[in-house]
Amino acid sequence: MSELLRIDDLSIRFGGVQAVDRVTLSIEKGELLGLIGPNGAGKTSTLESLEGLRAPDGGTLRVAGVDPTREPHKLRNLIGVQLQSAGLPESITPDEAMKFFCAYHSVAPRFDLLERLGLDEKRKAQFHELSTGQQRRLSLALAVAHNPPVLFLDEPTLGLDVGAARDVRQFIRQWVDLDPTRTILLTTHYMVEADELCDRVAIINGGRVLACDTPSKLKHDLQSDAIFRLEVSSLNGMGVQSLESLPGVKQFIHREQDDCAVLEFILSEEQVLGAVINTLSGEDIQILNFQKREPTLEDVFVNLVGSSMAEVESGEKVG
Repeated sequence: MSELLRIDDLSIRFGGVQAVDRVTLSIEKGELLGLIGPNGAGKTSTLESLEGLRAPDGGTLRVAGVDPTREPHKLRNLIGVQLQSAGLPESITPDEAMKFFCAYHSVAPRFDLLERLGLDEKRKAQFHELSTGQQRRLSLALAVAHNPPVLFLDEPTLGLDVGAARDVRQFIRQWVDLDPTRTILLTTHYMVEADELCDRVAIINGGRVLACDTPSKLKHDLQSDAIFRLEVSSLNGMGVQSLESLPGVKQFIHREQDDCAVLEFILSEEQVLGAVINTLSGEDIQILNFQKREPTLEDVFVNLVGSSMAEVESGEKVG
């Protein structure tokens, strides 16, 4: 493979906030790389710089040999972009949108893409009459209609139901697999989506890339740790610090559910679970269920950041 996208020391500031902090990434031809992290991590800002929509405050960028900062006009037929909002007129139909976008790129209309993405019966409907999922699928069809070598997808399944999200992921994976010259960079904060779709993932938080590798390699690096999920009736007012501070507890997440509390532990070794159980029993906390499980990308994120994705997005326990 050959390098198709290159980011070196990319920095972007909004006022006094460092949105992107010296990000460096390379993406090979034929690769699907996922930029994963919570809302506000710097994912969209990075994409906008690569698309020529935002001038960075520092660093260099290359998209298929083009500098998007200095020559954004040269990106026209090199990239396809699916934004979180399609930005289409409310009265335009999928047929009309396809004709317009393809004329802009000097290619024949690709109505077959509307059919493949489940929009065949909506080709004459106005944009505002489409559901959110249908609007996002239309945006995806328009992004790939001119067969660009590079495709940028910003949260491609955000707001979709389970079935629609599955169909979109399948389309994306097939699109890049059908042609070894195609390359995709997508952003997502859905860990399962990144694990299923991506050849490599770059985990970003606070504007910095914390790790970049294949999902299997990132998870394998946690194999030496013991990961347990416990369900308890209630913590009975016990502070979570009592569990976080136990020797051998590397990371700990606590989530309240309707009928129980869920405790997720990354332990340095399996024997540490005994101390966890003894601590809970000493506080008369009833353990309803516990299981050991294999690492996930969410565990990788917790291990790197010290908080879950949800906690970072809600502003809790960030550090």
